[in-house]
Amino acid sequence: MRDDEPTTRPAPLATRGTAQAQRAADTSHKPHRRKASIRASNESHLLACAEAVFAERGFEGASTALIAERAGLPKANLHYYFPTKLALYWRVLDDVFEEWNAAANLFDASDDPVEAIGGYVRAKMALSRRRPLGSKVWANEIIGGALHMQEILLERVKPWMDTRVTLIERWIAKGLLAPVDPRTLLFMIWATTQHYADFEAQICALSGKRALSTKRFEATTEEVVSMILRASGARSPVR
Repeated sequence: MRDDEPTTRPAPLATRGTAQAQRAADTSHKPHRRKASIRASNESHLLACAEAVFAERGFEGASTALIAERAGLPKANLHYYFPTKLALYWRVLDDVFEEWNAAANLFDASDDPVEAIGGYVRAKMALSRRRPLGSKVWANEIIGGALHMQEILLERVKPWMDTRVTLIERWIAKGLLAPVDPRTLLFMIWATTQHYADFEAQICALSGKRALSTKRFEATTEEVVSMILRASGARSPVR
C-alpha cells in the first residue's frame, strides 16, 4: 500500500447514497421529535397542575381557568391540549390508574403470597407518598359516587380484581393464606395504603409532625406489610 493511499476506502456509491438518505431522513425527523417532546412536556405539566387543582377543589369546584393559572399558561393553550375540563379530568384519573396498575403487577411477580402481597403493599405505600394528590383526586371521585369513572371501574379495575381474586383463592386452596374473602383483603390493602395519602393531614395532626420523615415512612410501610400479612395468614410455600 502506498503511503498516500487512505487506510479506509470510501464506501461504494450505493452505500454512500443510502447513508446520505438515512442522514437526510434523520434530519427531517428531528423537528417532529422535538415537537413530540415539547408536547409531552407541556401535557405532563398541565396534568400535574390539573391534578393539584382537582385534589383541592374536586371536579365541580375546579375550572380550566384555575388550572391554566396554576400552570402559568393562557387558557387557550390548555384547551389546545385538552378541549374540555372533563377530558382533562379523565386523563388525570386514567394516569393515576395506570400507575396503580403498574404497581399491581408486583402482585403477580411471585407464587409466594408473602412476596407478592408484601411487594404490592410496599408499591402502593410508595405511590401514596410520591403521588398523594392523585390518590386524593381518585378518592374524591369515588366519594362523590364515581360519576365520571364508571368505565374505568367496570372495564379496567374489575377485570384486574377478578384475576387477583382467582389468585388469592388458589393460595387459600393451597393453605398459603387463611380462608379470607379475597375482595375484602384487596379493599383492606387499598384502604390502608391510600390512607397515607388521602388522610395525610389527619396523620400529621395526630402524630404532632408536619410530615412523616423518609425513615419513619419506610418503617411504617414495613409495619403495614407485617400487619396485612399476619391478618391474611400469608405464608411462603415449602421449597
